[in-house]
Amino acid sequence: HFSYDGSREVIDGISFEIRRGQTVALVGPSGGGKSTLSELLPRFYDPSAGEILIDGISLRDYTQESVRAHMSVVAQDTVLFNDTIENNIGMGKRGATHEEVVEAAKVANADCFIRECTDGYGTNIGDRGMKLSGGQRQRVSIAVALIQRPRFLIADEPVSALDVTIQAQILKLLRELRDELDLSYLFISHDLNVVYQLCDSALVMKQGRIVEQGTVDELFDHPKDPYTKQLLAAAE
Repeated sequence: HFSYDGSREVIDGISFEIRRGQTVALVGPSGGGKSTLSELLPRFYDPSAGEILIDGISLRDYTQESVRAHMSVVAQDTVLFNDTIENNIGMGKRGATHEEVVEAAKVANADCFIRECTDGYGTNIGDRGMKLSGGQRQRVSIAVALIQRPRFLIADEPVSALDVTIQAQILKLLRELRDELDLSYLFISHDLNVVYQLCDSALVMKQGRIVEQGTVDELFDHPKDPYTKQLLAAAE
């Protein structure tokens, strides 16, 4: 459970499990509690009631630093600054070396386009990275998330602002990263077609509650909740 002001519950009695190496989708409307739930996992907030457990240990028994050292976020609205590519990627890890920046860029499939830039890793990308294309910005954002070598990645609508071709490339990259790095994902999306391409199972949220959950195939083939059926109709 979670509420911001002690009255209306934004998260209302949710319980689920993510196993190592799994990609679990969180699907639902805006205002349904998806992003709030994703903010509880890195301890931006603590639950009002109940517990979040990592390996059976309460999140409250870990320091924020130790949790966030193993957890990263890739969002729809990439947070990039009016600085060089190197300094932007390096923000993901305090004291990151040039070699670590380059390695993260290679893993995120960004190194090739960076080397083609006028000043390579020293290229200024402008305010919010506007000198880069949407796909390039998202690859830099993934490099920022990966430089500390996380075990768990929260992907909050990471491809919704991209065109179909670039979207397919980023999804392919996310699949490869999951398999190569043994990452676990919480993948937040409103697009069930995207969920079907990447995720093992899905949780359908509405008004702070999970109204349906199961494997992706189960939800697509035998949806039970009316809202899930509505989402599937919109995806066709």
